[in-house]
Amino acid sequence: MIPTSIPLDYYLILSAILFVTGVIGVITRRNAIIIFMSIELMLNAVNLTMVAFSAYSGDVAGQMFVFFIMAVAAAEAAVGLAIVLALFRNRQTVYVDEVNLMKW
Repeated sequence: MIPTSIPLDYYLILSAILFVTGVIGVITRRNAIIIFMSIELMLNAVNLTMVAFSAYSGDVAGQMFVFFIMAVAAAEAAVGLAIVLALFRNRQTVYVDEVNLMKW
């Protein structure tokens, strides 16, 4: 017999893999753009988890939270890109190791 729906476990495993990939990207990379992309990947992993639980429980509250998270992620991407552009204009680099704005 062929199952008609994908089990919740598969969604959670995929979400965990995406989240861990994002965490590894934030920890290991030095490029600010890659770090922002990794943060977006982690936010999307959380979105996948919330949609999966929402569909599993039959409640739409999780999907409403996903819209809020997507709006925050869009704002974060816009502000992050503006910071990266300003950083590149002032320091000619996007590597977070080479930027030390607190130093005189």
